[in-house]
Amino acid sequence: MTVTEPPGVAPGNRGNADFVRSAMAPAAKPPSSEVGAIAWLRHNLFTGPLNTLLTIGLVLLGYWTIPPLVDYLFIDAVWTGSDREACIYTAERTKVGACWAFVVDRAAFFTYGFYPLAERWRIDVFFVLLVIGIVWLLHLRAPRKDLAAIYGFVFLPVASFLLLSGTPSLGLPTVPTNLWGGMMVSVVVSAVGIVVSLPLGILLALGRRSNMPAAKLFCVIFIEFVRGVPLITVLFMASVMLPLFVPDYMQPDKLLRALVGIALFASAYMAEVVRAGLQALPKGQYEGAMSLGLGWGQMMRLIILPQALKITIPNIVNTYIGLFKDTTLVVIVGIFDFLKAIEASRIDPTWAAPTVSTTGYIYASIFYFFCCYAMSAYARSVERRLAVADKR
Repeated sequence: MTVTEPPGVAPGNRGNADFVRSAMAPAAKPPSSEVGAIAWLRHNLFTGPLNTLLTIGLVLLGYWTIPPLVDYLFIDAVWTGSDREACIYTAERTKVGACWAFVVDRAAFFTYGFYPLAERWRIDVFFVLLVIGIVWLLHLRAPRKDLAAIYGFVFLPVASFLLLSGTPSLGLPTVPTNLWGGMMVSVVVSAVGIVVSLPLGILLALGRRSNMPAAKLFCVIFIEFVRGVPLITVLFMASVMLPLFVPDYMQPDKLLRALVGIALFASAYMAEVVRAGLQALPKGQYEGAMSLGLGWGQMMRLIILPQALKITIPNIVNTYIGLFKDTTLVVIVGIFDFLKAIEASRIDPTWAAPTVSTTGYIYASIFYFFCCYAMSAYARSVERRLAVADKR
């Protein structure tokens, strides 16, 4: 073996220099089973017998369901047409998939309901204002969060009410809520419930943990009573039973009654979510805040609530998603929401075709899935950002 003498070592006096390497050995490549797609498959899909069986089962399930679904939704689907004739079986058309022509024809009705055609631009402006508020409030790098809060919690509700209900002094004709409908109503109901439930839930949670007996008793009774009945009961009481106990001139609008019922119902559940976060914090956080001389309000605003809400982000989002889906129950008390618009359209004789009902409900499922997945994805991104401080 030829060995290169290291500097400063004379020939014949190498000692242990035979084992000194003058250059780094070339790096060996990792095994192909530990890198790339093969490694990902081994570590995620085939980590054991159970995971392997589940993976094979899911692949077979996808093989049996995805091709027929693609055929129904896209290949055999009907994209153009003005009535049921476009989506019925004929001698030439033996396979008819989703009737997307029905969705295209009734898209405006699904969105606006019976809102007057000449005034629908007001709903479009409402949607734009809502998107601006959501992006401004939720974007992590958006400037002036103080102005965003004023916009989202003060300006937007007032402007939306004036736009949608109408303000004759501003040249906006009044539109009664019995003409509201479709996707707009679903968005309004869920937005009110989501916006109101968190601050009211925080107050209820703090009241339940309060040392003041009257406040604690009121919060406990309210939370336990509301959580002990289903949402449909709350809506039924607000929309059907309440008018029986008040004079006609004092009866609030039907949509307003539903909004109040949903907001109170969601607040009771949100209160328990926030209370769980408050109880999860160690006692040292409270003692440390008090040792700094912080008052109760400062302690809650600066120390306790930020940590409690951070802990409960998954549960808060889960409550929001459940509330967003539960708003479809307003149809039972006579409010013309998104699903009711689809139901009314699918029984229209103009579009009485075999695949119309399925297509309408698929369209609704896509809408709800997109909204719920967006909330879930945003919550995950916030969790990842906040978890940086917890890494060691």
